[in-house]
Parts: sequence; structure tokens; C-alpha cells
Amino acid sequence: MPPNEVSWDVVVVGAGPAGSSAARAAAEAGARVLLLEKAELPRYKTCGGGLIGYSRRSLPPGFEIPVRQRIDAITFTLDGQKARTRRDRAGDLLVLINRAEFDLALAKAAVDSGAVLRTGSTVTAVDHDEAGRAVLTLADGEHLVAGAVVGADGSASRIARYVGVRCEQVDLGLEAEIQVPAKVADEWANRVLVDWGPLPGSYGWVFPKGDVLTVGVINARGEGEATRKYYRDFIERLGLAQYPTVSDSGHLTRCRATGSPLSRGRVFVAGDAAGLLEPWTREGISFALRSGALAGASAAELGRRSEAADDAGYTAAVEEMLGVEMRAGGAMLKLFERHPAFFHRMVTRVPMAWKMFADFCRGKTSPAQLLRSPMARALLRTLPRQAAAKVLKHHLR
Repeated sequence: MPPNEVSWDVVVVGAGPAGSSAARAAAEAGARVLLLEKAELPRYKTCGGGLIGYSRRSLPPGFEIPVRQRIDAITFTLDGQKARTRRDRAGDLLVLINRAEFDLALAKAAVDSGAVLRTGSTVTAVDHDEAGRAVLTLADGEHLVAGAVVGADGSASRIARYVGVRCEQVDLGLEAEIQVPAKVADEWANRVLVDWGPLPGSYGWVFPKGDVLTVGVINARGEGEATRKYYRDFIERLGLAQYPTVSDSGHLTRCRATGSPLSRGRVFVAGDAAGLLEPWTREGISFALRSGALAGASAAELGRRSEAADDAGYTAAVEEMLGVEMRAGGAMLKLFERHPAFFHRMVTRVPMAWKMFADFCRGKTSPAQLLRSPMARALLRTLPRQAAAKVLKHHLR
């Protein structure tokens, strides 16, 4: 082996929720694991930072969530109108985190499990050698040889391009971290805002994190100016434009096309790199944590094999666990695009619908379980047209 080559059982690229979960799972399976991150930790990450129940249950045993705020109320508006706040008696609908703190804690959990963390390392190329091993080239010219690689390097993933990930839904998210005085922070304490937006499929949010509010909107890519206008108007009408902005950023979220590859040879992708997220809410943290753990376990198994092999069941496991939820989320998005007022009316006026929404937040149910429930089907029959039935049939078949 040349002197500038180092061999590992598993190399994970990206120390976000998917990457750190993959590194931890692979290390716990007994693999020699290297976790690469191009930035220095902690580092800023554009993200609302809301953890639903599925996210919290996917964390390592004993993991202490760096909670910024616990949420027991949601205010819903329809393009800024018809505001109504719903509270949950059980509390703890969501917990809100700062991604820099959360990601650092997850990376430390991976290290505690035996992974080696290396920051400031950028992958510039990925390939396989003649022996079938995965080979990564770093910006400084170093080559890393691995029994398996997990790409968890975000929605603009270099590893995803190598694997050939295809996405059928791309959205533009715009988000600001706004510093507010104590009086304003108190008004938002323990309550989030969800605004069903003016553009089909769009919505906005306010997530309070102490003296900082995370405020953003998301909409399909291709309507950039309309999305930016919604973003500016949203912040202005909430009376938040007068306060200093700590950060103001945008990002693209990509949702995997059905049947898109999740591996190539000994290279896997997970989380945003794989386009794994829920299409309607664009919630991705729970998908990252779950797919990362699956990828890490499969990579550890494959990384110790010398012979050629498939992806150790990774694709099948993702399809079974997350694919059905993505199809259900796609159905929900199609319905929401056509009937945003229906969604607003249901969740704010119908106790049954609010309970289902709250159960989703707490992780007691999933999009697929919701759509298949008799209660949801009863509510959908109140739509003025029968288009809903066609959409559901198409997306859940």
C-alpha cells in the first residue's frame, strides 16, 4: 500500500445526524471507523431544528438532547390569516435544538463508541480499486481505502453523484435566526407557528430557541422570487424585521425518486445525501438518524468481507422502514397543494384531526399510518371533490 493510503473498515463522510449515526452503528458492530467532516465542529447548519418523536427514539441510549425549548402549543395560520392556537395537554409535542450543538453531541457519541473523528477533511473523489475496495481522495491528496463508505454529506452530496441518486422533488428553504428581546422571546416561549403559505405546497414556521427565533419558509424550487417574497412578507407581518438577524441562509432539500439507488458497490448513501426525507413537511432529521444507523450497520458487515457482495440488505431495509413513509408524505403533499384551507380547517377546528397531527409530532403515528386510518379516511371524504381518493390510491399502491 502506498504511504499516502490509509485503510479502514468503514469511512463515513459527513458528521451530521446521518453520518454520526452511521459511524456509531458501524463502530458498535466492531468495525474500525473513520468519520470525516469538512468543517470544524461545532458548525452552523440551516435547519428548523425540531425533533419529532421518531427522532428522539432514534438517538443513542442515554443521549442527552441539548434542548433549547420544549413545545406544547402550535399556532396555525392560513397565509397569515385565521390564526388559531392548539395546545397539547400531554405536552412535549416537539423539542427544539440548535443544530450546531446537536450535531456536535452526536459526533461525540460516535467517538465514544469507537469511531475516529477527523474534521477539516474534504472528499474530492470516490471510486473503487481493482480489488473492489472503496477509495476516497481528499483535498490534500491523501487516499483513504475502505471496506465500505457511507456518504452522509448533505443534499449537495458528492457521494450521491457517484452512487447515482435521483430526486423527484427539490425545494428551496429560506431561513433566518433572529435575535429578539426578552419580552418577545417570552411571547413565543413553548409555542411554534406554522403558516400554510400562499404558494401551492409552501409553508412557513417560527421555532423559538430562547432569545433567538428560527424563522423560515419552504416551497418548490423554480419559484425563487415568489418564495423570497413570501419569506420577506412573512417576517415583516410578524413584526420581526426590526430585530437583528444572526444568520440568513437558503438551502435546497432533495427528495429521492422511487427506485433511486442507495448504494454502488461498497459505497452507501444516507440522510439528505440519499434524498431521504418526508415530502410534505420536509422533515429530515428522523430520516437521517434512522437511515444512518441502517447504513452504518450494513457498511460494517460489508466492510469486513473480502469478496464482492450486495449492500447487505440496506436498500431493502430503507424501503421497508422509510420508503412507505415517503410515499405517504407525497400523497399528503399532493392533497395539501390542492386544499390548504381544508388542512387548516381540519387541524384547527376538528379535535380528531388535531389529535392525529399531535400524535405525528410525538411519534405515536406516521404519515402512512395516518392515511390508512379510518379516522383520516372519514375526514378526507369531506373534501369537495373526489381527487383525494385518486391521489391516495396512486401514492400508496
